[in-house]
Amino acid sequence: MALRLYNTLTRKKEPFVPVQEGKVGIYMCGMTVQDRPHMGHMRAFIAGDVLRRYLTYQGYQVTYVQNFTDIDDKIILKARAEGEDWRKIAERNIEAYFRVADQLNILRADYYPRATLYIQEILELVRRLMDQGVAYQGSDGSIYFDVSKFPGYGKLSGKRPEELMAGARVEPEAGKRNPLDFALWKAWKEGEPYWYSPWTPG
Repeated sequence: MALRLYNTLTRKKEPFVPVQEGKVGIYMCGMTVQDRPHMGHMRAFIAGDVLRRYLTYQGYQVTYVQNFTDIDDKIILKARAEGEDWRKIAERNIEAYFRVADQLNILRADYYPRATLYIQEILELVRRLMDQGVAYQGSDGSIYFDVSKFPGYGKLSGKRPEELMAGARVEPEAGKRNPLDFALWKAWKEGEPYWYSPWTPG
């Protein structure tokens, strides 16, 4: 029986057809490591592991990638609260993830990219988006994606931008033009770690 997967965009199950015959690439969105893993995290990773194992069983050559977001506002806040270096917080929780994943018999990914090791690539992508006119520098110095420039925004969630606006859970950041716009590069604040960029340290 052919594998069928649910397509969030079309809202229906569709036959799985690899982009390249005999090969499959899976990118699993990993943890933001401000804390230890919980059941919600591990449920997602078990699902990814099951899919990977099945595709391997079917004879596909599978490349499985799962990232770690190892710098983030939450990690910085956690480090301040605990009086510890943000890198130690991230490393401790990455190690905790691996312990739990091993206990659950989740196969190791082929690659575990960390956000802090790809800053240059992030900057290049942000520059491309700015050159295309879909990102802008806010009044706070941060760079934001302008959702109004992307007509398909909300299609995956099945919600229109006005619905998302009504359900917004947080106060909009001061530098944004639109509350739904999201940060691509956050401007540095006093006491935070930072990397240099063409716009502002962040």
